[in-house]
Amino acid sequence: MKNPNLKWIYLFVLSVIWGSSFILIKKSLLGLTAFQLGALRTIITGLLLIGFGFNTLKTMPKSKWKWLLLSGLLGSFIPAFFFAIAETEIDSAVASILNSLVPLNTILMGFAIFKITSTKRQILGVIVGFIGTALLILKGSALNPNQNYYYAGFVILSTIMYAANVNIIKRYLQEVKPLAIAAGSYIFILFPAIIVLLCSDFFTSATLNNPELISALFYITVLSVFGTAIAKVVFFKLVQLSTPVFASSVTYIMPIVALIWGIIDGETFSLLQGLAALLILAGVYLSHKNK
Repeated sequence: MKNPNLKWIYLFVLSVIWGSSFILIKKSLLGLTAFQLGALRTIITGLLLIGFGFNTLKTMPKSKWKWLLLSGLLGSFIPAFFFAIAETEIDSAVASILNSLVPLNTILMGFAIFKITSTKRQILGVIVGFIGTALLILKGSALNPNQNYYYAGFVILSTIMYAANVNIIKRYLQEVKPLAIAAGSYIFILFPAIIVLLCSDFFTSATLNNPELISALFYITVLSVFGTAIAKVVFFKLVQLSTPVFASSVTYIMPIVALIWGIIDGETFSLLQGLAALLILAGVYLSHKNK
């Protein structure tokens, strides 16, 4: 018998891990370019997941491999670069806030393309959470008027890809072990990431002699091990335990974690942001209801 509270534990753990990933990307960019960061993140994560999960792939049905390819591209490879590019211009907390569009896109895409139904209460939860997200965005733009919000488009495109990925997992990879999904998807994107790294001037003296490189490599390693490798397995398990909408609602709590990191880093937290955070939590609660 499944523990009904287990999905909440997974949700909380993922929120803390992924909510912390945005500040790790920001710190990594001090010594790496966006393409170097995206490539290294994919390579480190891929080596870990393939190393630990290779044996799980031996019995993988051939019909599943095309979905693993799509999952790897949409859920890992492209967003790894897009988020890094976005954070060269916009604040890490803003990127996390924009990432909250994932549940909305999950519902819309699940209904329009994958024929996965959502209840009225789930839709209401997404709307409430989205209002909270909008308030956070408005406050963030007021506090950071000099940020280039055109780069926010990279985050928005990533949310569409994440939404497609979570629906693919739920519809086509429901019976596949989470570690197998993670390892199988990275088999397809590991070598392209190596090619990108080789073409990114990483092995030049300018990069290798950068005094910020060592700390950047530390941050990207932490991001890859916890924020990507371990989190991927936990997320795939969460999708299988719950619904696509509930699983994607992790992106509602992530901005709260990101804002906490911002406070630790010296940023301010306004009353309006606190109220918006409460709306986000209310949206998470509503979106997990089935009736």
